[in-house]
Amino acid sequence: MSALSGLTGLTGLTGLSGLTGLTGLTGLAVPTPVAAAGPASPADMFAARMQMGFSLGWHIVLACLGVGMPALLLFTEWRALRTGDDEHMRLVHRWAKAVGVLFAVGAVSGTILSFEMGLLWPGLMGVYGEVIGLPFALEGNAFFLEAIFIGVYLYAWGRLSPRLHLLTGVPVLVAGVASAFFVVTANAWMNQPVGFTLENGRIRDVDPWRAMMNPATPPQTLHMIIAAFMVTGFTVASVYAVALLRGRRDRYHRLGFAIPFTLGAVFAPIQIVVGDYAARFLAEYQPVKLAAMEGLFQTRSHAPLSLGGVAVGEEMRYAVEIPSGLSLLVGNSPSTVVRGLETVPVADRPPVTTVHLAFDTMVGVGFFLLLLSAWFAVAWWRRRDLPRSPWFLRLAAISGLAAAVAVESGWIVTEVGRQPWTVYGRLRTVDAVNPVPGLWVGFAVVLLVYALLTVATVYVLRRMARASRTPEAAGEEGTHAPQEPEEPARGATPATGDRG
Repeated sequence: MSALSGLTGLTGLTGLSGLTGLTGLTGLAVPTPVAAAGPASPADMFAARMQMGFSLGWHIVLACLGVGMPALLLFTEWRALRTGDDEHMRLVHRWAKAVGVLFAVGAVSGTILSFEMGLLWPGLMGVYGEVIGLPFALEGNAFFLEAIFIGVYLYAWGRLSPRLHLLTGVPVLVAGVASAFFVVTANAWMNQPVGFTLENGRIRDVDPWRAMMNPATPPQTLHMIIAAFMVTGFTVASVYAVALLRGRRDRYHRLGFAIPFTLGAVFAPIQIVVGDYAARFLAEYQPVKLAAMEGLFQTRSHAPLSLGGVAVGEEMRYAVEIPSGLSLLVGNSPSTVVRGLETVPVADRPPVTTVHLAFDTMVGVGFFLLLLSAWFAVAWWRRRDLPRSPWFLRLAAISGLAAAVAVESGWIVTEVGRQPWTVYGRLRTVDAVNPVPGLWVGFAVVLLVYALLTVATVYVLRRMARASRTPEAAGEEGTHAPQEPEEPARGATPATGDRG
């Protein structure tokens, strides 16, 4: 199971050494790497990688919500129109407002990333921009389509018929998924660079469509898009799980939990299957990354599956080993030979402990969410109701955070596992970075900007949540919105309406 994420990442947290003489890339000749930019100082290199990593890590959660929230809106609005149920429509209106805020904030963080691509990594964009420019151009078109129809969707309540308003949300969903697909194809190309030839350090015979549809595109795009729906479902459900734990067990909150949790639960087992597909892909196309993920130092059959542990020297210590587990996963046979890290020099390996623990975290969270989803499914099948145990709600309350941690961990696996390369087998990270001194200043500014964005976003969302509970807010939600119950008479208690 390779990364759950990776939006054009160029970073690794440690391990910047160059890789020479890499072998084992199926169907990919490895020429002398391009050195497009001069060397940066270690401090500036670290600052550039941390800035890109932090920006991507912050943005990717919003990107996941941008992919998944339109699906929740469309389904819930469709149910509201079909059943005439007011509680469904209340959910739609409140989620739509949150989508508007998150889209605006995501546009800001995405713009920052677009500038960072050129400013921090001229060695990549200057040399390979013509190869990977197509998916970024297509993503730009998808973004503008999404922006247009989000505006129509948010401001057309009461101005369009209910069915036509529902249809205006379809392009938002399609554009969101397409946007994620296009961007991840660029990252996939960095793992499997094809669609060009390199002659005397110059790029020739560019085929941008082949570059975009490289061998890594199917597993990475599937893994990422499914992860986006899981993050959305479990994150939204976790908010309502907290409300249910606090005693708000009315139908509105139960629906607010059940609908998004079902979305996450449906995709949880699918993600396990796609993750297995992605791992088998790595065994053939990026065996060094797979060896780092699994902490396998020696090429061997009957390769064990290592759970936990840290790399010390040429071995994994403190790991729990499942005999022949890795060979079985890779080739369905204990005798399957799995390539180890000894096939490349020590200086050319990814940082094993970082990649291995990130991978274990991603997989562990994935199975936690799968088991939680199974608990939900069994309870619903038996009683058509949520599980009654408070422990289910406690675990569900952290499921959103857990899903986000899995995405971040998967991104680390993708990016750090590719190190020391920015473009696998072609361009080293040390040659891609901007050599201009003082990059740490930009990193400090970006940290400040994202801190302000975080505070502002949380503040606005909390204000919206409080305002949506007032009677006046219900009347402003449009002609399709239900009215909130009226306030009790003066002197009455809020709980009963009886006069004190």
